[in-house]
Amino acid sequence: MTPTANWSYPTAIKFGPGRISELPAACAQTGMTRPLLVTDKGLADLPITARALDVLEQAGFGRAIFSEVDPNPNERNLEAGVAMYKSGGHDGVIAFGGGSGLDLGKMVAFMCGQTRPVWDFEDIGDWWTRADADAIAPIVAVPTTAGTGSEVGRASVITNSATHVKKIIFHPKVLPEVVICDPELTVGMPKFITAGTGLDAFAHCVEAYSSPHYHPMSQGMALEGMRLVKDYLPRAYADGSDLEARAHMMSAALMGATAFQKGLGAIHAMSHPVGAVFHTHHGTTNAVCMPAVLDLNAPVIAERFRIAAAYLDISGGYEGFRAFVQEFNDSLGIPRSLRDLGVDPARLDELIPEALKDPSCGGNPVPLTAENLRAAYEASL
Repeated sequence: MTPTANWSYPTAIKFGPGRISELPAACAQTGMTRPLLVTDKGLADLPITARALDVLEQAGFGRAIFSEVDPNPNERNLEAGVAMYKSGGHDGVIAFGGGSGLDLGKMVAFMCGQTRPVWDFEDIGDWWTRADADAIAPIVAVPTTAGTGSEVGRASVITNSATHVKKIIFHPKVLPEVVICDPELTVGMPKFITAGTGLDAFAHCVEAYSSPHYHPMSQGMALEGMRLVKDYLPRAYADGSDLEARAHMMSAALMGATAFQKGLGAIHAMSHPVGAVFHTHHGTTNAVCMPAVLDLNAPVIAERFRIAAAYLDISGGYEGFRAFVQEFNDSLGIPRSLRDLGVDPARLDELIPEALKDPSCGGNPVPLTAENLRAAYEASL
């Protein structure tokens, strides 16, 4: 049976099939009267987007849309979105789509009232306190994939188009006020996007579970999130119209992104510069990097993954889990190497310093160095 529920953790979430019809009420709940729907280029002309705009227009909220969003959104997309937001007299943002549309939509709402450049709010120390919190516009998030979990995140990833470096921009008020999770919106996802986004959720859970930081709530959520992906991603991949599987994958995405408040690690530290330089799909890149990172962290995480393997009904403890990850990737059509994604091994010297600077490094259970990151990249190549 496909689940339907209302949750208030970590924010207000309206979960269930057909609940896109509640989008106008969600906007009204935040005080919006002239929302701007922000999505990516690929979604702009699809029926699910037209459906959302129709629902808004019929309720008197207009049908304003901004879709100049690249797969790895950058500051130029952001500047164009803010300009449209201001010129249209909008008073809130509907962040609609996968990770790129959600991340950029949240940043349009964040930056529409700021006077400093976006890079001044990078997730470093207390830089977020530089922002004028009262100038952040309300946000409603509507995910159309099941992976990034950006709909329940307090940050966005924005690529610097000049340096090709991904930056994490953080502020607590970037967490959307209302999220609509309607699994019907994910039914049309192509197989490779279903796999890549689903494995992004899995990577979030694996890294949160691996992180050495203390956060028991996130630890439990990461464990159950892994189970949902293991059980339901193959079903969603095999049959995109399996609404029950699609719904549970949306839950796994929410859980992974909530869990990684505990920390991310080397998978994301490696993946971010690869995506910025070679424009690879983020979740797919995470999946390719995961086996090598599990090997890197094995001396520290083996015991906790023995427990996880038992919960997930995987025999063989840590080694069994490690073998499962590669078999899972293979079953979902994930390439075996970064080289297969177009990554040039000659540019490792460019990737490694950026990986070491990534905030995700702080959550890795084994301290990251140029040497062990090089070994993980080489194993992934």
